[in-house]
Amino acid sequence: MALINEHFLKLSNNYLFADIAKKVNAFKVLHPKSQVISLGIGDVTQPLCPAVIEAMHRATDEMATSGSFHGYGPEQGYEFLREAILKNDFLARGIHLDMDEIFINDGAKSDTGNFQELIRWDNSVGVTDPIYPVYIDSNVMIGRAGTLTNGKWDNVIYMPCTAENGFVPKIPADRHVDVIYLCYPNNPTGTVITKQELRKWVNYALKNDTLIFYDAAYEAFITEPSIPHSIYEIRGARRCAVEFHSFSKTAGFTGLRCGYTIVPKELTVATLEGKRIPLNPLWNRRQCTKFNGASYISQRAAEAIYTPEGKIQVQQTIDYYMQNAHRMVLVLKKLGFEVYGGVNAPYIWMRTPAGTSSWQFFEALLYGANVVCTPGVGFGPSGEGYVRFTAFGTHENTEEALKRIEKWMKQTY
Repeated sequence: MALINEHFLKLSNNYLFADIAKKVNAFKVLHPKSQVISLGIGDVTQPLCPAVIEAMHRATDEMATSGSFHGYGPEQGYEFLREAILKNDFLARGIHLDMDEIFINDGAKSDTGNFQELIRWDNSVGVTDPIYPVYIDSNVMIGRAGTLTNGKWDNVIYMPCTAENGFVPKIPADRHVDVIYLCYPNNPTGTVITKQELRKWVNYALKNDTLIFYDAAYEAFITEPSIPHSIYEIRGARRCAVEFHSFSKTAGFTGLRCGYTIVPKELTVATLEGKRIPLNPLWNRRQCTKFNGASYISQRAAEAIYTPEGKIQVQQTIDYYMQNAHRMVLVLKKLGFEVYGGVNAPYIWMRTPAGTSSWQFFEALLYGANVVCTPGVGFGPSGEGYVRFTAFGTHENTEEALKRIEKWMKQTY
């Protein structure tokens, strides 16, 4: 008799954004003439830049002739893309990596979810709270998270990030943590971490033999020169951290799917007998077995963002979204809201007024202004009392949404 993996049954019925879509669709059925504007889902709206489109056309033409056709590609990614990543994202910042420490993926979500397969099911897990849901859900699936009680998994160590502590998570002092997830610039709060604070986490990891999963998917949106773009800017991080990157938001690849993961050769994890096992060859083995690789066309498209014209065009798109973010922060603060983020990240984290719960505010905003946000509690217990807005809309929709919110606020509060 085949038996189900019962850990999957512990998951909520729907992914957070599926719940949001369900509620929005229900609203549209009841109000078919209403034009809903979404500032909730983090999908991009601007088209791929010309350099990327041209690269894709060239790659497509290559696939049309036998002399330049590409079949199965290397699971680790083509060297042309890994070399571009190495030179532009790391060597340009004084970070030295080897080519075979870079693994091309189909987006950061896949690898952040899959990498935890390499560690034992009974490792303890620490997360900043609120947090991107995939980090916890993927650990639930393998049985590492325990049981959900009052909105918290009992085998997960939550490190609150709220306005009260300046969104700086406190390093656990009362217990050892085997694996820690960090995401900076942060999704959902839009806040960042300084080099001084990040050095504390690296030092903790080295002292306590802790593995850090560092999600840097939004590093291209950093505007302040003092903020680190990579955990490898901190000495010693190569011995304790895996880093995840994505082109989804950086270059609008949500429809193409491409990113990369860094697994340094110095990074090792222990067996029960105390033997040290390097993770780089294990991850390579996993990928060769269970990952088909990102497509040749997607990788040529990603390579194009590192060309001189590609860099300019991608930065223009990033600036476009950050203009939305700055505008949203300005207007929402003017309306009296307590607002965070939007400076080094395309997310705005806003406290709900008068003690309103996250889902209550979501419903009120949807029905009162026909604008969609994301309830903060969907990202974890410390997200209650907050909502997230994204800056990935068009200028026109962003301005219209802000006008609606302002009008609704005057009528409601």
